[in-house]
Amino acid sequence: MDEKARQQAEVIEEKKAELQESQSGPVENLTQEFFDQILPKIMENFKSQNRGMELAILNQSIKVMNNEICLEVTGHVQEEIALKMKPDLLSMIRDLTGLKRVLMKLEVKEEIETGKNNLYTSSDKFNFLKEKHGALAEFQRRFGLETDF
Repeated sequence: MDEKARQQAEVIEEKKAELQESQSGPVENLTQEFFDQILPKIMENFKSQNRGMELAILNQSIKVMNNEICLEVTGHVQEEIALKMKPDLLSMIRDLTGLKRVLMKLEVKEEIETGKNNLYTSSDKFNFLKEKHGALAEFQRRFGLETDF
């Protein structure tokens, strides 16, 4: 564990040094453009730790306004993962930018239900097709068709 933590600290220090070389001075406010520049480094860090679920969240829409990062997550599972990764993410952003105060909020977006029934069984599929094409009911009656064996 200590070796892993040390490696992670070294990676963060390297990325911090790279970022400081590319900038002319300290950052006062976190902007969308600047966040978009450091996001690949953050994602690379999570990728090196094999944290795929966190990467999926970081690939979604992220908005930045007034040193506040707004992560859009879908559903309660992603919300829980985002809450667990929040301290690591904020720490990484603070290290990379030199900012002392960065806030993060979650915006939970529920999945849109299409109103369509999911057709899992053969009976469901056949009933759906019977409603769509009335002639199937006649075929079923005439030929004694059954979907369940």
